[in-house]
Amino acid sequence: MKEMEELYREMLAEFQRLTGTAMTGESDLAVRLYAVAAQVHALYVQSDWVTRQCFPQTATGEWLDQHAQLRGVERREAAAAEGIIRFFLAAAAETGVLIPAGTVCMTAGLIRFETLEDATVPAGSLQVDVPARAVETGSGGNVGAETVTMMALPPVGVSRCSNPQTFTGGSAAETDEELRARVLETFRRMPNGANAAFYEQGAMSFEEVAAAAVLPRSRGVGTVDVVISTRQGLPGEDLLEEVRAYFQLRREIAVDVQVKAPTPREVAVSVQVAPAQGYSMEEAKAGAKTAVESWFDGTRLGQSVLRAELSGRVFSVPAVGNCTVTAPQADVVLQPQELPRLSGVTVEEMP
Repeated sequence: MKEMEELYREMLAEFQRLTGTAMTGESDLAVRLYAVAAQVHALYVQSDWVTRQCFPQTATGEWLDQHAQLRGVERREAAAAEGIIRFFLAAAAETGVLIPAGTVCMTAGLIRFETLEDATVPAGSLQVDVPARAVETGSGGNVGAETVTMMALPPVGVSRCSNPQTFTGGSAAETDEELRARVLETFRRMPNGANAAFYEQGAMSFEEVAAAAVLPRSRGVGTVDVVISTRQGLPGEDLLEEVRAYFQLRREIAVDVQVKAPTPREVAVSVQVAPAQGYSMEEAKAGAKTAVESWFDGTRLGQSVLRAELSGRVFSVPAVGNCTVTAPQADVVLQPQELPRLSGVTVEEMP
C-alpha cells in the first residue's frame, strides 16, 4: 500500500511531466494536490481493510463473527468461575440459620464471589455448603481451595467461610485468534454428516460444552459415542439430554448415537518449590497450588497429564523461582474419553 507522501510526490512528478513546470510546496495547487493524496491514501487504507475482512484468515471482530456464523460457530462469551462456599457457625443453633442468596465472600486479594441460592444451616449443625459464582467473569475467579475466607457482610450467626474446593470454569471471552482457529478447523475437517468432525462440531456448538471426543464404533458397527465435558468438569444430566436430543434429529440413519459424560481419571500432584527473589515461601506455595488446581478443568478431556507441562505451569507463577514435580512420577496417558481430575495437590519447600 502506497503511503500518502509517496502519492503526493508521484502527483508532483506527473504534473511536472505534463506541464514542464515544477510546482512549489507553497502554491495553492500544491495544497490541493496534497489533500487529494490524503483522500487517495484513505481509499488505499479502506481497500486494504475490506480485503482483510473478506477472509477468515485475516478478518477481525464482528466480521470474523460473521465468517464463524457461516460455519456454524459462535464466539464463546466470558464465563464466571463456579464452586462451593462453606459457611460455619461458632456454635450450633436451635433453629436454622439463613444464608441469603447474593451473600458476597472474598479472597485476600479481594476477588469476590456471591452465593447463587438461599441456604440454611440446619438446627444443630455447624456448617452448610452453598453454590457460588465469581462476581466478575474471567480466569481471575479460578482460585484455589481454602482461599475464599472473608465475608463482605456476614449473615447473622455465621462466624467464617471457606471454599473446600477450587473455583473453576472462569474464562475470558474468546479472542479473535482463538475463534479464528476454530473457524479454520471447520475447513480442515469438513463435517459431512457422518464423520467424527460432524459430531465433534455439533457438540461444541453448545455454549456449556468445553471439550468433546468422538468414539466411532465403540459399541460395534453402527454406533457412535460422543463424550462431552464442561469447564467445571462433568456435565449435568440436563446438558447430556439436550445434546442427545440434538443428535437424534441429525444422526445418520440406523446409527446408534450415545452422549456420555467422561470417565474421571484421578491424578495426585506433588511439587517442590523455591520462592523467587522478593517473594516469601508461603506466596510461592500458594501460587503453585492455585496454578495446579486451576489447570485441571473440563477443557482437558482426553489430554494426557505431562510432567513437563505441569512443571512449566508452576514455574510460570511469578512467586516461584524454581520447582520440581515429584508426583506423578511419570506422564499420565489418558484415553479420549477420560478426564483428568485432581485428587489432591501437595506443595513443599524445595530442599
